[in-house]
Amino acid sequence: METVIAKILMVVIAFSGMETVAWFTHKYIMHKFLWSLHKDHHKKESSGFFEHNDFFFLIFALPGIAGLFWGVIYHFNFLFWCGLGISLYGMAYFLVHDVFIHQRFKIFRNTDNSYLRAIRRAHKMHHKHLGKEDGESFGMLFIPFKYFRSSKTKSAS
Repeated sequence: METVIAKILMVVIAFSGMETVAWFTHKYIMHKFLWSLHKDHHKKESSGFFEHNDFFFLIFALPGIAGLFWGVIYHFNFLFWCGLGISLYGMAYFLVHDVFIHQRFKIFRNTDNSYLRAIRRAHKMHHKHLGKEDGESFGMLFIPFKYFRSSKTKSAS
């Protein structure tokens, strides 16, 4: 039983750690020296279904794939469980960011869930800045409480 808990804990830690990695990468890499790949994501008009920004999906997928691969090779050691957490974060990112927020697929359009409304609000505030400077709200799943307050007041009015 102890090993099952340890494996679950490794998945949860890797998943949560990816939010920190994503926040740091978004703020200090995407909005700095790799702005050339990220800037089309901040344009008001769409450049089509795929964006240069989608290359980051591949970059972020590599550690998860490597962890899964080497973890299987070495009899499902800790690398597998870390790779699983990273890959689950990637799936959550795709569902929340690309499907729910940016509506690349026209599902999950309406919600009355305060957490999901707060995520949308935080992301909308991030995208109000069209340039690489003066951004805010660089995370995706762990967002400041102020966006919960603003989403609640929007739904109450």
